[in-house]
Amino acid sequence: MSSVFSLVLAGAGSAMAGEAVAISTASNGGSASSTAVASGNSRSTAISAATRGGRAEAVSTASATRGGIADSRAVAMAERGHALATSNADADAVFGGFAVSDSESIAATIGGVAVSHSDARSHGLLAGRAASRSISTATSLRGLALSDSRAVSRGEFGGDAISHSDALADTVGGVADSRVRVISDAAFSARAEANGVGYAITGRRAVAPTRVIAESRAVRSSFGSSRAVRVDVSR
Repeated sequence: MSSVFSLVLAGAGSAMAGEAVAISTASNGGSASSTAVASGNSRSTAISAATRGGRAEAVSTASATRGGIADSRAVAMAERGHALATSNADADAVFGGFAVSDSESIAATIGGVAVSHSDARSHGLLAGRAASRSISTATSLRGLALSDSRAVSRGEFGGDAISHSDALADTVGGVADSRVRVISDAAFSARAEANGVGYAITGRRAVAPTRVIAESRAVRSSFGSSRAVRVDVSR
């Protein structure tokens, strides 16, 4: 699954039709907010950083149609504050096209709250192939790390739908919460594949709830498979 995305995104390279980059920084308890939006065959990146109890928020959105590639990245970092990262990617393909939505969000903080949310959606129609990958990472030292990842793919009339979703919450001396949801639908001789992995890494005596839900639905001569993995690590 990862090789599919690596090859497609590497092949796209600088050929992306639309690209948006937003960067914001703040110091001494200030607030940093960055928002990047790209459409078409697109790549979107948002980066925010804040120090001394500040708030950093990064929001990235990328969308592609007619067999395009939507590549979205959001990164937020804060020192003793709040780090919020949200990434969304949306792609569609028809008539044998290949739609790829790749979304990744990272939130990191020291002694604060790190919240990371990533969402990827793709749709393949009439022999179109749809692949969605969503990765969310939240890490906090002596704080709260919340990581939420969702990937949704749908294939119809001979289309392929492949979804992969990972969420990692990592904390030392705090609370780590990891949530994963992955859905693939196939209808009318289509194929659906759903894979989800949730990680929660904590220190001793810490709280680490982890939830992983993987669903594949196949109807009318279609094929569906799903896999869900939950990993809890105490160090």
